[in-house]
Amino acid sequence: MALKRQLYLWHRWLGIGLCLLMALWFVSGVVMLYVGYPKLTGSERLAHLPALPASCCAEVPAQWAQLPLQRLRLSSLGGQPFYLLELADGRRVTLDARSGEPLARADEAWALAGARQYAGDVPLRYRGQFEEDVWTHSRALDAERPLHLVELGDAERTWLYLSGRTGEVVRDASLQERRWNWLGAWLHWLYPLRGGFGFDNGWRVLVIGLSLLGTAMAVLGMVVGLMRWRFRKPYRNGSRSPYSGGWWRWHHIGGLLFGVVLVVWIFSGLMSMRPWGTTDSRSRLDAALMQGGALRAADVSRALRLLRTELDVVELEWRRLDGRTYLVAHDASGDSRLLLGETLLRQLPREQLLDTARLMAPDTALQSDWLERFDSYYFARDAQSMYGSQSRPLPVLRVRFDDPEQTWVYLDPASGEMVARHDQSQRIGRWLFNLLHSWDWPPLLERPLLREALIITFSLGGLVICLSGTVLGWRRLRRSRVPSRRNTLLRNEGGSL
Repeated sequence: MALKRQLYLWHRWLGIGLCLLMALWFVSGVVMLYVGYPKLTGSERLAHLPALPASCCAEVPAQWAQLPLQRLRLSSLGGQPFYLLELADGRRVTLDARSGEPLARADEAWALAGARQYAGDVPLRYRGQFEEDVWTHSRALDAERPLHLVELGDAERTWLYLSGRTGEVVRDASLQERRWNWLGAWLHWLYPLRGGFGFDNGWRVLVIGLSLLGTAMAVLGMVVGLMRWRFRKPYRNGSRSPYSGGWWRWHHIGGLLFGVVLVVWIFSGLMSMRPWGTTDSRSRLDAALMQGGALRAADVSRALRLLRTELDVVELEWRRLDGRTYLVAHDASGDSRLLLGETLLRQLPREQLLDTARLMAPDTALQSDWLERFDSYYFARDAQSMYGSQSRPLPVLRVRFDDPEQTWVYLDPASGEMVARHDQSQRIGRWLFNLLHSWDWPPLLERPLLREALIITFSLGGLVICLSGTVLGWRRLRRSRVPSRRNTLLRNEGGSL
């Protein structure tokens, strides 16, 4: 009996502390089905770039062209062509593609010019420069900070965030996104509590702790609910539940019907934080080995003349595979071409991709598959989802290595880019978080209306459990306060119970 009472007490007091929070998680999770945290997708970025003139650019200056590079692009900033270099030592350099001069600084005027290129002829209002605000918590933006904010006078009342290093637009947030996100991702991810702690990584520790307690509370609730259910002989009220009506019955029956889903969603939310590195990558394969040497600048004027025969180029990127440098060109619609020497291609041959993949582990056995459809680990998500900004083109070459970590990589033939990579630990994490939390099982992703209907239905069931628990917890706190207040009054009056 002592153990049974302990189960009741732990479930009760954990519920009093967490039920309201979990109810908010269910509400915000449904909002996130339709409105995600603001982001700038690759297709959005390309769609707002002007075409590069065929004779727009001088070559990359010699002092930069001979340096080993991590990345090199030719794009447009403020309506003018610029080279964007990421050096091997991590430095970033922005060069005027006409004069070769480095960008002095990305100030207010430069940010407004970048916003004008993106937005066209709409009113602009500069809102200032800062490190981070409520819509720019993403760690993916760390290399761009500080950020400029420009408000557009368009119909969506969009906010544009531009890099303080280059002036590139790195995020947009419409008024609708900003309004809904107060009830969506901002609330779901507990961003109100982010940055308010005096120790490193405090927000992450808090989310993990609350998720652990929530999981424990839900599991205890399932145990207690089953203990209170009469499987053979009904209670005197004729019901299998001891509660004939009211919030108690809602909580009990709701917990039995939807408790498993409650446990699964809270636990999978915990796994989204990768607690204690349980689902972090452990693969030791080095993707840089596929390049076969450092990336260096190549001739651009001839490349643009060749590429413009097939598409209006808005951006060029230099890439390298197996010791050969080539160019990937994009137009505003996202269509692309490859230029290897004098040869224009739509995609790299499968055999060439496979040969470059072998460079990562030449002594390791591998298997390859040419995928025309998504599999359970490589799939696209809607733009509003947390992963909506990730590029997931098809077809791709899937290469599975027989290394100790069982690494899989996915290579895009249209660019030569490794668009996804995961090992056994990450694939386990995919099931423990993505599947259990977002229900991104391919058959459901192919039937979005069914998936949304199921998520909303089960979210309503979870909301019933949490809201009824919140009401019961509040009533319990009120009852526990009444004797305490009465005792205080008696003591003050010199009386006794």
